[in-house]
Amino acid sequence: MASVNKVILVGHLGKDPEVRHLEGGNSVANFTMATNEYYKDKQGTRVERTEWHNIAAWRNLAELAEKYLRKGHQVYVEGRIRTRQYQDKDNQTRYITEIIAEEITMLSSGRAAGAEAQPVTAAAAEEPTTFRQEPELNQLPF
Repeated sequence: MASVNKVILVGHLGKDPEVRHLEGGNSVANFTMATNEYYKDKQGTRVERTEWHNIAAWRNLAELAEKYLRKGHQVYVEGRIRTRQYQDKDNQTRYITEIIAEEITMLSSGRAAGAEAQPVTAAAAEEPTTFRQEPELNQLPF
């Protein structure tokens, strides 16, 4: 049986996307995203738990993230989980788990009324705007 690596998140951006332009013309946008869950503890008090996710968007999706996404925006992100390792400045091996975005849908322009973020367009304020990453030729199933 084949395996599946699929992630769906709905949350708020924790910071503006940071975009790097790499050799060969590729771009990558990195940002954090918060998702919240709520539950009641033993005393019946409502508790909020926030989980932070590292998101990476590549190529045209990175360019669109840089242009349209801002801290506080609520977004839907669909993608896959990837864990990679790197060497830090002290030559220690570190690991990072991130979501490689394949689709991003803008759900709102800001976290709350009066937020600093402004709607991208009139259409974005009325209905979600979706951006998709087209697969590379080596990722196609034939």
